[in-house]
Amino acid sequence: MMMAVSFERRGRLHYLDPGPFRPAVGDRVLVPTDTGPEVAECIWAPQWIDDEIGGLPVCAGLATDDDLARDETSRARKAEARVVARRLAREHDLPMKIVAADHIAAADQLVIYFSAPQRLDFRALVRDLSARLSAKVELRQVGPRDEAKLQGGIGPCGRDLCCATFLKDFEPVTIRMAREQGLPPNPMRIAGACGRLMCCLKYEHPLYTEFKERAPKLGSAVESPAGSGIVVGYSVPADEVIVKVAETGSRCACPRASVCGSRQAYEAMHGPERGAPGNR
Repeated sequence: MMMAVSFERRGRLHYLDPGPFRPAVGDRVLVPTDTGPEVAECIWAPQWIDDEIGGLPVCAGLATDDDLARDETSRARKAEARVVARRLAREHDLPMKIVAADHIAAADQLVIYFSAPQRLDFRALVRDLSARLSAKVELRQVGPRDEAKLQGGIGPCGRDLCCATFLKDFEPVTIRMAREQGLPPNPMRIAGACGRLMCCLKYEHPLYTEFKERAPKLGSAVESPAGSGIVVGYSVPADEVIVKVAETGSRCACPRASVCGSRQAYEAMHGPERGAPGNR
């Protein structure tokens, strides 16, 4: 069985083995971490899955009132750390942006994440933060992608950022991937919330590569259900080829299989397409 939890509302999903527990959606559960069990919300109730998945952390149980109180204290400490860190950063005249804060309750330690255009000497800031917050403080500088991952947000597609929901690792993304997907090579139009090239260009790229390996080349003559023509474009998500029909000069979107193989074999499998010669 498997279940999914999240530490933040609309945050990244973490998958667990429920063990002997059967929490419902919305219940608070304990998730084992390197620094001790942490409270998270059940997003997917335990369910059986077909695939055999091993190595998942085992749910440590349902959160008690003491666990919920400790979690509320940690959230309050994190909020206080962000406010104090921003104020002291301005007082020290450091060009840094405070992104997020994390509280390790077991050690009463605060980890504050920030972004900056260059490396900074923040030793004096750490001393003041430790004195003001009465806790051990660690500052960690993060890059643009990690900043977007920590803060979350909405991408150009209108959905929650991939890095803040399901992506675990950042892989290199190149402008060549955008060109091969027919996107304008303008970084401003294909950049994500972090200002870098969108991560989805990477994991959608194999689909375009496979499609173009099997589809007819641009400019090649083909026989389509609408008649003879020339390939002038692709619609990869729909698995279609755009054909300019020689007889009429019009363009039609045809399934890739209908122009790559025998038309008779295609019609025998899928039936004649509407608009094709002899079916009008």
